[in-house]
Amino acid sequence: MALSKEKKAELVKKFGKNENDTGSIEVQIALLTEQINALTAHLKANKKDASGRRGLFVLVGQRRGLLDYLNRTDRDAYIKLITELKIRK
Repeated sequence: MALSKEKKAELVKKFGKNENDTGSIEVQIALLTEQINALTAHLKANKKDASGRRGLFVLVGQRRGLLDYLNRTDRDAYIKLITELKIRK
C-alpha cells in the first residue's frame, strides 16, 4: 500500500517547487491522493476490510483539511491542484 520511492519522487518533482520540497501543501495533497487511490482499489477487491476503510477515512479527512487550508490561503493554486489531481469539490 505504501508508495514507492520512485512514485513519491515523481510527485514531489511535479508538484513541489524543487525535488527536495516534500513539505509544501501541494505535494502533501498529491501524496495523500495517491495513497487514497491505492487504498480505494484495495477496498474494491476486499470489501470486508474494516480497518482499511477506517484508514481511508482518516486519509480523506487529512486531505480535506489540507485542501481547505489551501483554498483559504491561495485560491488559484487550489483550483489548479484539484483540476490536475481530478478531485471533485
